[in-house]
Amino acid sequence: MPEAPINVPVQPGAQPTPRGRRVLVVDDSRMQRRILASQLARAGYEVLEAETGEQALLLCAAEPVDLVLSDWVMPGMSGLDFCRAYRALPRDDYGYFVLLTSKIEKGEVARGLASGANDFLTKPVNGDELRARLAAGERILHMQSELKAKNRLLSSTLAELQRVYDSVDRDLCEARKLQQSLLKDRYRCFGGAEVSLMLRPSGHVGGDLVGYFPINSRRVGLFGIDVSGHGITSALMTARLAGFLSGSSPEQNIALVLTDLGIYDARPPHELAAYLNVLVLEEMQTDNYFTLVYADVDLITGKVDLVQAGHPHPAVQRADGSIEYLGQGGLPVGLIEGAEYELFSTTLLPGDRLFLMSDGVTEAADARGALLGEIGLREVMARNAKLRGQVFLESVMWDVSEFADGDLTDDISAVLFEFNGAKENDG
Repeated sequence: MPEAPINVPVQPGAQPTPRGRRVLVVDDSRMQRRILASQLARAGYEVLEAETGEQALLLCAAEPVDLVLSDWVMPGMSGLDFCRAYRALPRDDYGYFVLLTSKIEKGEVARGLASGANDFLTKPVNGDELRARLAAGERILHMQSELKAKNRLLSSTLAELQRVYDSVDRDLCEARKLQQSLLKDRYRCFGGAEVSLMLRPSGHVGGDLVGYFPINSRRVGLFGIDVSGHGITSALMTARLAGFLSGSSPEQNIALVLTDLGIYDARPPHELAAYLNVLVLEEMQTDNYFTLVYADVDLITGKVDLVQAGHPHPAVQRADGSIEYLGQGGLPVGLIEGAEYELFSTTLLPGDRLFLMSDGVTEAADARGALLGEIGLREVMARNAKLRGQVFLESVMWDVSEFADGDLTDDISAVLFEFNGAKENDG
């Protein structure tokens, strides 16, 4: 009958290894097992013994073994077969496997390594060589243990980051809804004129803002803003700027001034840009700046006073389909102290329309990196000349996306003002 596995205790006075390694000795020779077990016990290892590969496999399945010393030639299951079965066992930690053989040839070494063995020892085993080989195994096991600990830490960190990401993602989804709510009315009719808005952030939230507000009974203010950068910081700044140019609270709108007659008038566009520049630099205390285009439109005469502060050139599409670009560029707002801004004007006739767009439109790039630019936008606007309002904006957005093969990396926003004729003067 095969002998029962033997647990050889650490000899009295022996110093255990720092990691308390457990070694399994597998050999059909009781004498060989005793010699090896004695050497290992003196070195501070906890030693288990097995007479056969089958017995050793049952023992390994029942309790973890760090290192294995197994004879190659044994009755029944050979050391090679045991090594393969040992590697197939489910276990959390790596085990270091050493095959014992009376002679080692190149072919045998290749077979052993292919079966999962880590090292070989020639019988009879030299004590110094045994300790050296096990020390090498210790280093492998130590590195594996450290790697496992780091992987656990990495997995834990990734799980925590995923929880944080999910939380931020939920917040950003809500922030997107709030930012889109800044455009409460994407279309409004002012008698003989119509205003349509479009806002498409490239991510959850963006740094673009468009809007309009009544100045008085015959004038309306239109604006487009593009805050530097992307993401949460830019979105927070657009929310702040939306409050400065509120259409629902004229008393909070810095573009409006209450006259002695108790009615609102508006700052000239270039003065508004200069005022915002001071406000951003002195009060908002941020590294962000923004580009701006602002238009003061007379709904009766069709006259439009504008300022361009680093924003793309406003485009006027005439009733005959021809397109003009206005403005000289100008400095962004909040970038340079004491910046001055230029006022310029145009007049819209019935059938004309004013298009204010962000650089996400003109700087959309195709697969080769070529930008749409003003020439490309001119073609897009001409192609959609017969469309109106939101349909025009959606069609322009579609064409720009097609040009960029769907890869729009910047926020896109636009204001479309369509002048159909003089508004009836009710005041």
